[in-house]
Amino acid sequence: MKLAVGFVTYQEASAKYLADFLPSLAAALGFLDSSDFQIYVFDNSNPGDSSNSRILTAYKNIKYFRQDHNLGFAAAYNVLIREALKDAADYFLVINPDTVMEPDTVKLLAEALDKDGSLGSAAPKILRWDFDGKRRTKTIDSLGLVLQTGLKFSDLGQGIEDDGKARNISILGPSGAAGLFRLSALEKVAITPSGHVAQYFDERFFMYKEDCDLAYRLFLAGYNSCLVPEALVYHDRTAAVSGRGVRAFWRDRQSKSRQIKAWSFRNQHLIFLKYWRKQDLVNKIAVSARILCLFIFSLILEQYLLKEYPRILRLARG
Repeated sequence: MKLAVGFVTYQEASAKYLADFLPSLAAALGFLDSSDFQIYVFDNSNPGDSSNSRILTAYKNIKYFRQDHNLGFAAAYNVLIREALKDAADYFLVINPDTVMEPDTVKLLAEALDKDGSLGSAAPKILRWDFDGKRRTKTIDSLGLVLQTGLKFSDLGQGIEDDGKARNISILGPSGAAGLFRLSALEKVAITPSGHVAQYFDERFFMYKEDCDLAYRLFLAGYNSCLVPEALVYHDRTAAVSGRGVRAFWRDRQSKSRQIKAWSFRNQHLIFLKYWRKQDLVNKIAVSARILCLFIFSLILEQYLLKEYPRILRLARG
């Protein structure tokens, strides 16, 4: 089997998108014979919530999984990746259900990996999707993940208008919203905590920044990644940068829930601790400065984040 497709659902937050997402996905897989792909879905919904399952289980070509509790993004995806490896897939498409894509998107991503064996992943151009208005915009959601000094990860181009020019851009890896991965590369960078099965996404990252961590591990293992600008995905992102400057930062900060900010804060510090020893002197100084700034910011403006420090240390030891 050439291609595995995996996505994670959660209650009405994903169910409302399925009527748009599933036909889009079917069209994007139309270039393959039915024997050349398999769709896997993990439903993280609460027990008794059937908003996703009543739709998904009606599809014969979907393998549906769920447990009696929310595993989080990373652990749920690991279940799906293990199934794809059992089925001997070559590539794994990570795709959020709050997206729609152009019909040739998956084909273009697969062709990129076919042509270049050094690539561990390929990213589409992701633009914003106004779901409520059923409108595909020209605002960039992500051109892929990039890494700046001090282990600062960001979505390239996020919040600016797309000029429509096709560029071959070297990136660290795809955004967690959509990206195609070479499964042999994921096997090479898998981590195996004592007494546990292999993890491709680090399960200490319940949600947020798990894509940054995986992209960095692939980079450290010698794999490249690329943007395929002709491959288009539209994403209704719930947490995104919308502008530049202090005012835009604060507006976006206020729009995010405490839980999202706590996950992001916790996981960024986990990245600092995981990769501290791999940084040169300049990066160690930059990381130290970022840690200090985050502490001062939390102490003054968002003191509830200070409760994350003991959890961060426990996760780092685990």
